[in-house]
Amino acid sequence: MKKSRIFPLLVGAALSSSLVACSSGSGSGNKTSVDNSKKPLVWFNRQPSNSSTGELDKDALNFNDKTYYVGFDANQGAELQGQMVLDYIKENAASMDRNGDGVIGYILAIGDIGHNDSIARTRGVRSALGTGVETDGVVDASPIGTNADGSSKIVQDSTIEVDGKEYTIRELAAQEMKNSAGATWDAATAGNAIGTWAASFGDEIDVVVSNNDGMGMSMFNAWAKENEVPTFGYDANSDAVAAIAEGYGGTISQHADVQAYLTLRVLRNALDGVDIDTGIGTADAAGNKLEEGVDYRYSADERSYYALNIAITADNYKDFTDSTKVYSKVSNQLDASKSPEKKVWLNIYNASDNFLSSTYQPLLQNYDDLLNLKVEYIGGDGQTESNITNRLGNPGEYDAFAINMVKTDNAASYTSLLKQ
Repeated sequence: MKKSRIFPLLVGAALSSSLVACSSGSGSGNKTSVDNSKKPLVWFNRQPSNSSTGELDKDALNFNDKTYYVGFDANQGAELQGQMVLDYIKENAASMDRNGDGVIGYILAIGDIGHNDSIARTRGVRSALGTGVETDGVVDASPIGTNADGSSKIVQDSTIEVDGKEYTIRELAAQEMKNSAGATWDAATAGNAIGTWAASFGDEIDVVVSNNDGMGMSMFNAWAKENEVPTFGYDANSDAVAAIAEGYGGTISQHADVQAYLTLRVLRNALDGVDIDTGIGTADAAGNKLEEGVDYRYSADERSYYALNIAITADNYKDFTDSTKVYSKVSNQLDASKSPEKKVWLNIYNASDNFLSSTYQPLLQNYDDLLNLKVEYIGGDGQTESNITNRLGNPGEYDAFAINMVKTDNAASYTSLLKQ
């Protein structure tokens, strides 16, 4: 099957109107008469929620009886990342204290202050390192700006004893990596920030921590690698995993292979009218099956599937060098006579996002063939929902939808189009 290519960012809304002449996704060439509001819908990567409170948007998650969310267990992954950094400090405190002042100083690159995953990762690092300060019962995930003397009210100094010596752990600086155009999780901004921080703190910086590998690798390549400062990220992008051999401290695999499979598998099951667990917790006819509690967990109340995370360090990175490899447990082709080709509209919130473009989308493109789905991939600009929604001008041409929002608050921007 020929794979669809992602739409260029500059393609205008006029493209949507051109789709009217396309055949339907039913595989038979006949247009579907199904009400768009009743078609299968999967939210993925960004869970519909209030960006200020983290409260789930139950209206979006219950849009219809074929609506689900697919992501990863953010809290479990955040705890792993924090523990990974802490373990490294425990094993290397003496050698990593660059100026010998007894303070292990770290800087933190925050992705999007309103994104649940970013909030979880910031909390996970601060909780594990003991630098978190609770506000209303939860660790504050706010950026601190700079904190050279440890006087910040958002974070606090902590202590750790290694080989009989006590060290102070201090968060020296943290900021949201948002560029002038408004895009968050911005790698270029992170690369610039590490230059500014290095000029201010110099050899006080002993560890670099990032909410994702895109920003982490930017800081690693711009400064940390040359200065032999361990850098820890998240996502297990191929370049980050490879960089572990060059001093990148570690990263977290959010099992993108499992996430990509689940994103399309849930749609496939709903389109086929089979039990939603088919090929997930229950083997399908082709033998595809994941292991609950090892590969993923499911929350019925949240209508959400969460892939489970894996810490990747110098001890195991060679097993994760190909981030776009299909997961062996779910790599078998479905029978087209029983699961005929269907057409799916799927968007990537930011076509320039390193993880989504270099890891997630290639995996989706591998799985769409296996699941007999013809997927139209739409690339957003990472800043506005309209850049994406303008290209959903004719939802009647599709059998199902997979949506990756720019902002978690904006689910209604999409569902309103499916109600028309």
